[in-house]
Amino acid sequence: MMSGDPRNWMWSEALQMLARAERLHREVFNAPGHSRNAVVSWEPPADVLETEDAVLVLVALPGVDPEQVQLIIHNGVLLIAGERVLPRELRTAVIHRIELPQGRFERQIRLPAGTYEPPASAVADGCLIVRLPKIGRKGTS
Repeated sequence: MMSGDPRNWMWSEALQMLARAERLHREVFNAPGHSRNAVVSWEPPADVLETEDAVLVLVALPGVDPEQVQLIIHNGVLLIAGERVLPRELRTAVIHRIELPQGRFERQIRLPAGTYEPPASAVADGCLIVRLPKIGRKGTS
């Protein structure tokens, strides 16, 4: 027995299929041979912006201590890794809803071609902002 508009069901199915395809895409295109002791349980969303003098990467990491985030550039890929843990007070609380991901996270972002200074990071509005100043880009566009 179906209720409601069948287009809603079709739209819901389409969104679920897109989400599954995105997860599979991320799994397939992770760097081969890249293993860690801790299991990666989630991948934070990120924006990559380029200005004349730097590449900026904004990563949504609410509740993550920025001092505990690892930033590594290797072969033109920025690796952002760390862990989001529940605050101590919540470990014994009655939890009614948990929507923010917990555990070890890792995100690999292919950077635009170029040479960069070591990454500098700051936190604003729940995002980690990674700034990668460009080296040797004066006079080019």
